[in-house]
Amino acid sequence: MTSKSPWPTIRWRPSWPSRPGARQNDTLPDPPLGPPIGPGIVRVEGHAKVTGRARYSYEAQSADGVPARALYGAAVLSTIARGRIASIDTSAAEKAPGVRLVLTHRNAPPQAKWGPLNVKVRFARSQPVLHDDQVRYFGEPVAFVVADSFENATDAAYRIAVRYAAEAPDIDLQAEKGVDPAPLHGGKSADTRKGDFDASFGECVHRIDVRYDTPYQHHVSMEAQASLAYWQGGKLVIHAPAQIPAAMQAGIAATFQMPQQDVRIVATLIGGGFGGKLPYFADSVLCAIASRLLSQPVKFAFTRQQTFLATSHRPAVLHRVRVGVGADGLIRAIGHDVVSQTASFDNYLDGDTMGAEGLYRADAILTTQRLARLDLPRSDSMRSPGDASGSLAFECAIDEAAYASGVDPVEFRIRNDTPTSPASGKPFSSRRLVACFETGAENFGWKARSKRRDGEWLIGFGAASAMRDNMLRESSAEITLLPDGRLEARLDMTDPGTGSYTVLTQIAAEALGLPVERVTVRIGDTDFPPTAGSGGSFGAESAGSALYEACGRLRERLAQQASADARFQNMAASDFRFEGGLLKAGGAKIALGELARRGAPDGMTARGHIAPGVEAKDYAEASFGAQFAEVAVNAVTGETRVRRMLGVFACGRILNARTARSQALGGMIWGLSSALMEGNSVDARGQFVAHDLANYHVPIMADIGTIDAVLMEEEDPVANPLAIKGIGEVGINGAGAAVANAIFDATGIRIRSFPITLDKLGAHLWAA
Repeated sequence: MTSKSPWPTIRWRPSWPSRPGARQNDTLPDPPLGPPIGPGIVRVEGHAKVTGRARYSYEAQSADGVPARALYGAAVLSTIARGRIASIDTSAAEKAPGVRLVLTHRNAPPQAKWGPLNVKVRFARSQPVLHDDQVRYFGEPVAFVVADSFENATDAAYRIAVRYAAEAPDIDLQAEKGVDPAPLHGGKSADTRKGDFDASFGECVHRIDVRYDTPYQHHVSMEAQASLAYWQGGKLVIHAPAQIPAAMQAGIAATFQMPQQDVRIVATLIGGGFGGKLPYFADSVLCAIASRLLSQPVKFAFTRQQTFLATSHRPAVLHRVRVGVGADGLIRAIGHDVVSQTASFDNYLDGDTMGAEGLYRADAILTTQRLARLDLPRSDSMRSPGDASGSLAFECAIDEAAYASGVDPVEFRIRNDTPTSPASGKPFSSRRLVACFETGAENFGWKARSKRRDGEWLIGFGAASAMRDNMLRESSAEITLLPDGRLEARLDMTDPGTGSYTVLTQIAAEALGLPVERVTVRIGDTDFPPTAGSGGSFGAESAGSALYEACGRLRERLAQQASADARFQNMAASDFRFEGGLLKAGGAKIALGELARRGAPDGMTARGHIAPGVEAKDYAEASFGAQFAEVAVNAVTGETRVRRMLGVFACGRILNARTARSQALGGMIWGLSSALMEGNSVDARGQFVAHDLANYHVPIMADIGTIDAVLMEEEDPVANPLAIKGIGEVGINGAGAAVANAIFDATGIRIRSFPITLDKLGAHLWAA
């Protein structure tokens, strides 16, 4: 987000004992906030979703502003990983029924070069499609067919014959291929060095030096990547499942070298994002080109199989973790070195070392991150990028250190807790990791556990820490209180299924004392004020804080309007209360809608803006959690069953316990998946072996035993005006490691290659 915003900026600074976000010289107290954990409401868009009335990007119709019936697209993807197109025969496709256009590199219009790599927001880079004859990965689009029906487009696409001049691809992830990434934005190194690691590690009584590997993973959201594009008076409109509409708007504008204000992105609903829809992809660019050439809307959705190849994925990562512990059970040295895949033309860095930098006290810390540029599709953000795969390796190594030290794994983590960030030395704004472990251990029955056997089944217990950095991002919001007392909020924030519509509705209703049914939240449109979007666990606090500030501004205007009424004159501002759609003071009351009408015939509008202030430099901010798992491993077959999981999380004030708990449970299930079944590999051609849900395994409900998530009471005193922290990603962190640690507890076997499948575990069991 640019700092040059048309909205008024509130650079809040904590001012104890007042709540963070308090505006200076206000005539009114800040809007009230509810309890640390709000019970929440059902999803405001839930009924539309379950009844089928909700429309997603591919389903946009005339009621959504689409001017005419759309044409359909189908893509042809490359079947080599490296080389060039030697020839392409489109004649049969062009003659096929209903075909209106066949695009290849021979007739695609000029587009900007890919990148640049060093842009501040990588999701805003230009991404040309069909711009040359080069093939950079298996699954790169090489042709695009547009026809009058989905069936005709698909049929014609199969008629295109492509001949390649293939080159041997570089597709094997090996540690020696790792290269130093370019400095991060602002010139910061991707590595961390604190103290003398070699000296501290060498002096330790207990030393763990282990290597883990975590695999490629794919988002497989229920909604496949899809777009619908059309042009209106020189302005390009794209309906797409963009988690950050403003970034996509900038990227599309850069690709076509057109003014950003002439591009509009609409992402009213997103059918699952998980970071996979932070970037935009070829579907949007192809639809925009075809619509321009045909003067008609064009829609296109990658098939499920194509999404495994033509979109992004979590990179495979090689980890080396070193932990040095003194005779007192205190960690002296932590090292975490990673090599992760990125595309040959990209520089995506997953950031797998955050746990090593922030979870435990240590005299010396050394982390390094290296990139292996391979001839594979782009890797990019996937739920809790870096932390999810990094915690699998790091929290298992911490468990190894606990056993080597002879200290209970939970006690070991508590003993090595720290009130300050180990890497930066900054105090944490709030950190209840120990409380999470104490609560979790008691609820889970950790101390009463014992090694036991149930027939063929070996029973084990595991634990792990969870952490996810908290980030406030610049965001804006606009609200209008209508004369009939209804409130409309507008911001380009998105809802990828996390509950954005619901929590934003709650924030506005609570701040203005309105019933939730009188609040309408309109999001996912770049015609609205820009926000950070949804992703990285920064969405709710960033967009929500901007909305909260807008509500505060509106309260001020309403109070000023009320002060002109004889019934409210000579009353102190602190006496004003906003309740049930009314402003009350003393024995007087007036409808908010009436006040709005008096101030402006069409309704009263206010704007809010939030941006990180000085506290971002003074404090370390993160959400924390403790994960517990009980597993049963069959000594005969090697199969693993997770009997119980418990996660305890401290994520600041909880806006909606329903949606927050859902996020935590979803993350924990994903952690189980990462531990036991989820992963992909690459064949000799450079194609991902599993590219459908018949072969790419994710958990179903039958795989999930008893599972629970506990949300601790906490209010972060500096993170943002709402006192909240991100919760969307912390739930996956540590969950997989807890399962893996429980497998070790049950069997005495450490599997350091994920996922821990039957063949890997069984080989050791049967050898014993």
